Amino acid sequence: MIKKILIAFLCVVAHGVFAQNGTISPYSYFGIGDHRDNGAVDTQMMGGVSMYGDSIHINLSNPAAYSKLRLTAYTAGISHKEYRLKSWDEQQNASVTNLDYLSIGFPLARNVGFGFGLMPFSSVGYSLTSTSANGEITNVFEGEGGLNRVYASIGFEPIKNLSLGVTANFNFGNLEYQRVQSVEGVQFGTLDNRESSVNGYDFNYALNYTPTIKDKYTLYTSVLINTQGNLVSKNNQTLGSFSLSNGNNVEVVDVDLDASNLRNTELKIPTRTTMGLGFGENKKWFLGAEYSFQKMSDFENTFLGLDNVDYSDASTYALGGYWIPDYRALTGYLNRITYRAGLRYDVTGMVVNNKEINNFGITFGLGLPLGADFSNLNVGFELGRRGTTDANLIEESYFKINLGLSLNARWFVKTKIN
Repeated sequence: MIKKILIAFLCVVAHGVFAQNGTISPYSYFGIGDHRDNGAVDTQMMGGVSMYGDSIHINLSNPAAYSKLRLTAYTAGISHKEYRLKSWDEQQNASVTNLDYLSIGFPLARNVGFGFGLMPFSSVGYSLTSTSANGEITNVFEGEGGLNRVYASIGFEPIKNLSLGVTANFNFGNLEYQRVQSVEGVQFGTLDNRESSVNGYDFNYALNYTPTIKDKYTLYTSVLINTQGNLVSKNNQTLGSFSLSNGNNVEVVDVDLDASNLRNTELKIPTRTTMGLGFGENKKWFLGAEYSFQKMSDFENTFLGLDNVDYSDASTYALGGYWIPDYRALTGYLNRITYRAGLRYDVTGMVVNNKEINNFGITFGLGLPLGADFSNLNVGFELGRRGTTDANLIEESYFKINLGLSLNARWFVKTKIN
């Protein structure tokens, strides 16, 4: 019965990955949309620090950690995000709920683990209105869609304390953009619809070195390289006019993108490198820090042709860890809870109206054991702020709630009484 329920849940959840509208951020207008968190809830709640791996959790960010798996694990995560969007003269509230990932991981042999799954990669979802200084011209910008990701990972430990891993990602999806303009006193408005069908591969490589110190402590070091994503975009554009009185199109024509070499374009997501260092006592406490950098100044989306956005080199600083009072405690449930917290600061590399768009977040959460086995429910929270109200831009303040369910193979075993 449980297996049937799980299969039904997986079908519903898998459909949700492809059907959901993942963001309402105005900054998803740029690039390929908002890049989604690619870590499991337990990783996100440590500020995104991804070097730590254990025997029962799937580490979605670090494929080398699959070498630590000792049990088959099933994991899924959802999130709810509350936004406060503020400009210099207006404020609005909005919210969005999403499926974040659906994954399976299992040991293939001693010190070798494999996993696969699907998750959103980026999301587009915005609705913006701008009016000229004299109030005569109104522009409405709307967008939706996003890219999804199917991945497969393998990690192994060829030498004691040294783990290697690789993830192959296939990214695909549709991005839709619309601009509508109307002029006061003019009977017809104009519209510009653009659509991109995008797909392409990228790879993640990981190296973890975790020597034991004084038979009690562990030093964690890691290097992660997400290779350049070479995405191919097949584009379509239509221009036309419509009646302001009834909204019906008057005339719509397809733009000859072949003549301008914009029918098929490339979107190159630059290589991202992450280095991490941490220290801790296994199954008791851990503290780590990571630094990532990415040459986003090489990115461009020629099809959109936006004049008010540039890209500079991006970087991320993350700090986080966990603490477990006593994971073996037979009494006192609070002693077996995993307490997590972290900080992160993202220099996104996006420069809009000559202003850098950066993000700061504070994360914290709990890992709640489920029953007597190794399954658990991870609950997390994040408070953050992105953007600025300067230069006619929008500041986003957000509160995010994460739920991550991690079930191991023992959870599905039927109890037998002889």
